Amino acid sequence: MKKTFSLLPVPAMLAMLLNCAAQPVLAADASASASAKTAARPVLTVTTAKPQQQSAALKIAANGNVQAWQEAVIGAEANGLRVAEILVNVGDQVKKGQLLATLSASMIQAELAQAQASQAEAQAAWQDAHANADRARALSNSGAYSQQQTEQFLTQELAAKARLQAATAAVQLQQTRLNQTRIVAPDNGVISARMSSVGAVVGAGSDLFKLVRQGRLEWRAELTGQELTRVQPGMEVQISAPSGELVKAKVRSVAPTVDLQTRNGLAYVDIPSGNAGGLKAGMFARGELILGQSNALSVPQLAVVLRDGYSYVFRLNADQRVTLIKVQTGRRFKTTTGDQVEILSGLAADATVVTQGAGFLNDGDLVKVAASPAPAAPAAAPAAR
Repeated sequence: MKKTFSLLPVPAMLAMLLNCAAQPVLAADASASASAKTAARPVLTVTTAKPQQQSAALKIAANGNVQAWQEAVIGAEANGLRVAEILVNVGDQVKKGQLLATLSASMIQAELAQAQASQAEAQAAWQDAHANADRARALSNSGAYSQQQTEQFLTQELAAKARLQAATAAVQLQQTRLNQTRIVAPDNGVISARMSSVGAVVGAGSDLFKLVRQGRLEWRAELTGQELTRVQPGMEVQISAPSGELVKAKVRSVAPTVDLQTRNGLAYVDIPSGNAGGLKAGMFARGELILGQSNALSVPQLAVVLRDGYSYVFRLNADQRVTLIKVQTGRRFKTTTGDQVEILSGLAADATVVTQGAGFLNDGDLVKVAASPAPAAPAAAPAAR
């Protein structure tokens, strides 16, 4: 038997062919539309700012140690005496002439009494010799005394006077030794060290205490030779205390020489008494010496991004895409609007940079700029009754 095939009508066949050809085109258009929507979506909402010209301080950063302005060493002058009493301890505030310690004085008091007795004996002998010499001088022309007797009385007077002077000097010596048993403060200040205790026998020259004179401290800033030439006495200094506070001080003097090994010199900075930072002698501190003021092109600190050891900012273009720009930074300072960073090169003054969100962007990203917050509306007046 012969098989018969039925043909579709021509209009139906044309409609089927057109439908098959249109399906790939519609699928391609839908895929392109979806990809375009995905590519045009911003990756992040950011805030922006423009560089500003601001006046900033010219500073030299330095490190150094906090030391006592002058440290007095208080020692014993008497030899072989026992410490009887100690009246102060480390950290005590003392006044000039205040009693700090006493040494055993019994032996010196006995020697002083003996010297005073010898002085009294010499005083009596001199008075007797002086009276004899006065009579000899009065009767020298009358012939009552020979020339030899007169000269003898005068010589005895001189000898007695010399013995009296020697006895008086011996009393003064013992009195001085007795005074040396009282250890007093040579100046106002703070006791920084105590090197003896009650009962110890000290020798002449033994150190008993150390005193920070007038409680004054200084910061010895280490500077290079080039930096040292720019520092002058009277300059303002900001010292960063270990507590985090900034202590304001001034340069007192600059060292006339530099160290041959390190090629560094010292600037001596007076720390004001009663400083709030709690600086103490022996501490290590950082600080900045303020040389003056100058204009600086600055951006907010949030705009500067550190990558691979270099500083960058993201510049916002007209098409709302960002461009990563390498910049050279300088000083950092605080203003009423926040922390600022000086831009030395790499950024135009009329550019717009990304601030918040800069650390999450890549070069060429599309971003959305957050709208500035609208000013608060004034409070409505209370309704009249």
